[in-house]
Amino acid sequence: MSPPRLTGALRSFSIVTKKEDLNENVSDLKLKRMKKRELFGREGLTWQKILHFCTDHQDKMKQHAVHQELKNLLSAAKEIVGTENGQEAVEHAAVFLFEIFHDKDHVGRQETEAIKEMFGPFPSSAAELFFACVVRLVDSLNYSGMKEFIHSYRSPHTLHHGSSFGCNIAFTHDCYKLDPLEELLCSGIQNQNMSIDFHNFLKTQPSRMNVVNDGEMFTTEKSWMNGAILRTEVEKYLNEGNMISSSPEDLCTSIFEMLASHKSNDELQNELFELLGPEGLEMIYTLLQKREVIVDSPQNIPPLSRGQSGNLNDSVRKLSDEVTRPAYGCQVTIHSEQERHLMKIFRREEKRERKRGKGTDDVECSDAILNFDPKEMRTQREQALLTARHEPVLGRERVYERIKYPNVYDSYADATKTHAFVGGATMLLPLGIRRENTKMYEEVEIPPNAPMPIGFEEKPIYITELDEIGQLVFKGMKRLNRIQSLVFETAYNTNENLLICAPTGAGKTNIAMLTVLHEIRLHLQPGGIIKKNEFKIVYVAPMKALAAEMTNYFSKRLEPLGIAVKELTGDMQLTKGEILQTQMLVTTPEKWDVVTRKSVGDIALSQIVRLLILDEVHLLHEDRGPVLESLVARTIRQVESTQSMIRILGLSATLPNYLDVATFLHVNPYIGLFFFDSRFRPVPLGQTFVGIKSTNKIQQIHDMEEVCYNKVVEQVKAGHQVMVFVHARNATVRTAMGLIEMAKNRGEACVFQPDQGPDYGQCEKQVHRSRNKQMKEMFPEGFGIHHAGMLRADRNLMESMFSRGYLKVLVCTATLAWGVNLPAHAVIIKVLNT
Repeated sequence: MSPPRLTGALRSFSIVTKKEDLNENVSDLKLKRMKKRELFGREGLTWQKILHFCTDHQDKMKQHAVHQELKNLLSAAKEIVGTENGQEAVEHAAVFLFEIFHDKDHVGRQETEAIKEMFGPFPSSAAELFFACVVRLVDSLNYSGMKEFIHSYRSPHTLHHGSSFGCNIAFTHDCYKLDPLEELLCSGIQNQNMSIDFHNFLKTQPSRMNVVNDGEMFTTEKSWMNGAILRTEVEKYLNEGNMISSSPEDLCTSIFEMLASHKSNDELQNELFELLGPEGLEMIYTLLQKREVIVDSPQNIPPLSRGQSGNLNDSVRKLSDEVTRPAYGCQVTIHSEQERHLMKIFRREEKRERKRGKGTDDVECSDAILNFDPKEMRTQREQALLTARHEPVLGRERVYERIKYPNVYDSYADATKTHAFVGGATMLLPLGIRRENTKMYEEVEIPPNAPMPIGFEEKPIYITELDEIGQLVFKGMKRLNRIQSLVFETAYNTNENLLICAPTGAGKTNIAMLTVLHEIRLHLQPGGIIKKNEFKIVYVAPMKALAAEMTNYFSKRLEPLGIAVKELTGDMQLTKGEILQTQMLVTTPEKWDVVTRKSVGDIALSQIVRLLILDEVHLLHEDRGPVLESLVARTIRQVESTQSMIRILGLSATLPNYLDVATFLHVNPYIGLFFFDSRFRPVPLGQTFVGIKSTNKIQQIHDMEEVCYNKVVEQVKAGHQVMVFVHARNATVRTAMGLIEMAKNRGEACVFQPDQGPDYGQCEKQVHRSRNKQMKEMFPEGFGIHHAGMLRADRNLMESMFSRGYLKVLVCTATLAWGVNLPAHAVIIKVLNT
């Protein structure tokens, strides 16, 4: 757009000719109005203001009654909004309800619809209780004052707090700049080639220094402030823990050379990003904005004392001759551990010399620059490289990240070694992601990973290739899957400790069965007789429900071999005779810890254990981790003291620090460590993250319910079943009733109704026999609930109905994620930030 028709004199004193700066705040009317709206929202009615208004100017007798009514208001609001949403959300709800009921004489249809639209289904008794409390509170106070107080915060008076529009016009004295002449028609001026070295540049700037009496040189205040910009930014960047191997002097010199070059800001931006990484974005922005100031000012030279001006030229000349670096290598500085140690010793010696000679270290930074001898460091580095040729390749310290283990398939660890992770930052998303940004939420969809290609050495293990015992146990199966085939040789034919990290549903239980069969084969006589009294196998499950399921699984599989499997938990006690007749015990960590702690009673039981299987070994990081640690430590101590062989098998689904856990379990990482990432999932897993944008707690709950319903309907219409995980037991009923209510309001209730199969009538009778009222109400609508507070029979009934397909949506807590396999195509996890 061309500038308006103003005279040059007027234009020179305005901002018309100033180049547009996209980084400045745009002073347009729309932005100002938006800021005023945000200010008005922040200054609205709050619970604290209501509390102060109701309690001020009241005597002590009335204050007690008013406080009691306010507590009743909060408790009623808590029932309406839900107990799982936090105190802030409850207070927002109380303010919302107070504004509705303060001038009403009854709970009408309009008020009910407003509450339902904001909070979803709610108990009518809570609304009546809230209304009664508001009526009593208003009667005890001045009604006109109350009404005036509430309407004062509704009125738009807060829009006039700031200054009016158009009164803050900024003028400047910038004039038009003349275009630079390409050629100066002057004789006698020759083009000089100068080095862009930082210290050489200081020598060519005599005009920047003022020489005063007795040869003292002082930098002007303005040039010193401008010159300290680079030094300040570099020290701030290094103090945050970035680029530990570089010193401030080296980094200042490298950055100054780049800024003093003839490259454009865009080219410098890329080079600075390669040098500093993502942590230096703010520093790059500051340096490019003040590039001319930094280049035109002396850098990092504080005021010099007497006697130093004479040695300045010699010191700077020495540095300029020896530290000058080629332009192609200024971005990278590499130091070995030995070199860093030598540099530390060198700096310490220099500091001692300064203290001896001057008695002070006020100019430590400047002396470090002037006295640094790069020749000595270069000699020491060359000597360190020559020494490294004769040192052994494998030292005492083992760096796990640099070792490639044969059975570890970790794509994330491989990705961190690539050049994409600039500066060690881990903020890259995989390829093929899809983003969607709306007013209500932002959605990021990560596609499933491509399956791991099959290697040339991989071959499937068929059941017919196993011995007679293996064929009996795996009867009905054709072959082992891919993960089981890779682990087969180590698990079935060796005594090595194992750590198996594989995705859910990959078949880790069958790997445990392979180790059990190996232990049985060790005690097999030539005639096919198993010495059952010589060994015990212990399977440690995290929960009693999972222990019961594993007991049924191993009992059915090992029944052809005559192996007895029993459950030993707090609910299932066994006598000593039953324990002696049992070859495999399925227990929990706490129960087995009690058994192994005894010094007299069951010591014979722990001494004949030959195989210890730890399921969900990642619980080491949870509250029950110390119990597992004591079990492993006690087992390893028994192995070392008795010189008996006890094999340890650890199973886990997600375990990022698998190397540490393998070391703790005494697993040989080259033989017994098996890690399989998400590329080995039998069913590829896609992930979608949805973030609600609203900052208001009440609006967050409302938007989250709507987004959850849209995702559930999308999956159910496609013919899939959905599981919705919430973090509280009472939230299961609230979420399920809210989804049913939204389905009825939108006319989509028929989508969730189950298909009536041949046994639907019998299942419906089983549900109606239950005493759980909410479960009976939701079942005809195709919804179900599941949490630890329900009876075991009701939980089993919900699992059975979902497995048969009569429940389209199951709202549950995290207890269902432990060991229970249900055919859910989609899983929705609701997370509230309280």
